Amino acid sequence: MPNSRSASKRLRNQNRKAERNQATLSELKTLTQKLASLASTPDKAREYAAKVISRYDRAVSRGTIPKGRADRKKSRVARFLTKLSKKK
Repeated sequence: MPNSRSASKRLRNQNRKAERNQATLSELKTLTQKLASLASTPDKAREYAAKVISRYDRAVSRGTIPKGRADRKKSRVARFLTKLSKKK
């Protein structure tokens, strides 16, 4: 339990930010899983990948995830798309 009024305000802010960050992380995970499920349709996967990459960039700009993690995930998405195009 916070001892001061400002500490209780900080606690409320932290809880709000944690909830927002958790929602963003959950969304990113869901988007990535859906992209993996689109492996059978490369055209749709390519369109969807642009959305996934955009969401990773947005998460970085909001401070939800570190830039390095987003870069790594985007690189994996690009590698996934390359594999799909070679399968054709």
